Amino acid sequence: MRTDLVADTLTVIRNAYMIKKETVDVIKNNLILSILEILKRENYISNLKVLEGQTPKLIRVYLKYDSEGKSAIIGLERVSKSSLRRYVHAKRIPKVLNGLGLAILTTSKGVVTNKEAREMKIGGEIILSVW
Repeated sequence: MRTDLVADTLTVIRNAYMIKKETVDVIKNNLILSILEILKRENYISNLKVLEGQTPKLIRVYLKYDSEGKSAIIGLERVSKSSLRRYVHAKRIPKVLNGLGLAILTTSKGVVTNKEAREMKIGGEIILSVW
């Protein structure tokens, strides 16, 4: 039986931030990799590295903290779940914390942020929100 890898990954990252870990390893999946690349691009994590030679393949996520030790991610929430999918039309893409946060969507053009989806005028499934 498979579990929800996205929810598991978010939980691992949330827990790692709570105990101030520098890195955390998560199972590699194309969707997970796309989400983590967006989080890196938007400065929520420092870096990521795909670890080869492991079974299953893993991604090492380097977490980001400011000079006072506060995490870059304050909140990380799974929106669309396997039991309840959340799809939105291009005109109804939500803003997270009035634009201070970020929503990540899967669309016909790939995995994108809410800002990118609005610019492309395409809707999709909201995977998660981060702030």
